[in-house]
Amino acid sequence: MNPAPRFLSVGGGLAGLTAAVRAQELGLAAVVIEAGSGPHYPCNSRIAGGILHVSYQDVRLPAEQLRAGMRDQDVADSPQAEAVAETAHRAFDWLRRHGVKMANFPQLKRGAWVMAPPRPMVTGLQPAANWRGRGPDLTLQTLRARLIALGGQFIEGARARELIQSEGRCIGVVASRAQEALRLEAFATLLADGGFAANPACFREFIGPNPAEVVQRNAGSNQGDALTMARAIGAGLRGTDSFYGHVLSRDALHNPALWPYPQVDALGAAGVIVGGDGRRLFDEGLGGIHAANQLARLDHPASAQVIIDAAIWNGPGRVGLVAPNPMLPYHGGTLHQAGDLKTLAALAGLPAPELVETVRQYNAALSAGTLAALTPPRSQRKTPALPIQTPPFMAIPVCSGITNTMGGIHIDGHGRVLSADGGVVPGLYAAGAATGGLEGGPTVGYVGGLIKAVVFGMRAAEDAAHRVVSHHPEENRHAIPQS
Repeated sequence: MNPAPRFLSVGGGLAGLTAAVRAQELGLAAVVIEAGSGPHYPCNSRIAGGILHVSYQDVRLPAEQLRAGMRDQDVADSPQAEAVAETAHRAFDWLRRHGVKMANFPQLKRGAWVMAPPRPMVTGLQPAANWRGRGPDLTLQTLRARLIALGGQFIEGARARELIQSEGRCIGVVASRAQEALRLEAFATLLADGGFAANPACFREFIGPNPAEVVQRNAGSNQGDALTMARAIGAGLRGTDSFYGHVLSRDALHNPALWPYPQVDALGAAGVIVGGDGRRLFDEGLGGIHAANQLARLDHPASAQVIIDAAIWNGPGRVGLVAPNPMLPYHGGTLHQAGDLKTLAALAGLPAPELVETVRQYNAALSAGTLAALTPPRSQRKTPALPIQTPPFMAIPVCSGITNTMGGIHIDGHGRVLSADGGVVPGLYAAGAATGGLEGGPTVGYVGGLIKAVVFGMRAAEDAAHRVVSHHPEENRHAIPQS
């Protein structure tokens, strides 16, 4: 009897493990190689909040509602978006069937699900009890155990270095483990290493010039190996200038108690965000993810400040799972306060005439309904603007925090890697934060990292299994095996 064709996942996060388990149950011989070691090897999905949603929508909603929800979050129609809409509910059911525990999370608007038991939403990642044995960590442990129980293989401490090609087809990877070189050939290879957020060279190439002033709001394991290997064989890239992240206190650059929470998104969205010259930088109304991206592109990403008043601090400032009021100052975040804007400017190191005029123009435009005429324009479709008029006035020095990249290797709706000219790269798939083409764009459209990982991990495995059964490895896909 011939051995089963091998399915190789590069990366042991949610995307890689999902793909491997699905491939194994469909009759392929699944192998995961993971650069980390130990039962709690670092990866973004392990320390994530564990919230499963599609653009803040319940993943169980009908496909048409999920499509509408994605459009509402500025996610363009695409084969990838269609794949999420079609597969999200099935992916959710598949996770539960394989032992992943989920709980409803009514605190989030429009409903969502969270991997159980929920990780406490607290400032800082230490102590490790804040995430070890909690939903995301337990989910990865569950999927890894399921893979091994089904006969799959998990190789720790192995970092992929190069893709192997033969006659134009990807047939595996060369990896290193300690002093050993590993050559792992496979019928299908999946790249799922979490993206390039923690790679300074990639950050400078694709996002902004000064990664030292951006908080790595992640596990630090997303080093861009998949992107580097894929690009070396001609894979196309999409949306590499966009990422998922949040606005944080500038003090988070040196105070680990101030990340991953509290986020300062809601305060910036309600008030104004100014640069060192006291003038507004961009449209605050597009929300915190957009603001984090805009800040990261600055020459000095940590030069901005959020300007609000007491009403905003005691309104939107108290909203959220880890509200900035009172958690930001409690954990050492800077909060300048003054009874007038001129004094506030002196405290915050901003030019007083410019700051006073910025707030005056903003308040006047808000009152007159002419925010769109400001420079830069201010929208209200996503978040409403609030007046800055109730003392004490406040300034919060902020920076950008990057969690994971939204752009990367270009894939189609089945997770197949596409070349720079749009053709399929035979034998090569990608999933999760290593991929591009779904999220991002001018207003940084957002779907959700965890659901993206599960959907495309599943679909890649199913596509590969279909090609084995059909004996036509490179044919166009017409049907998806149902779990």
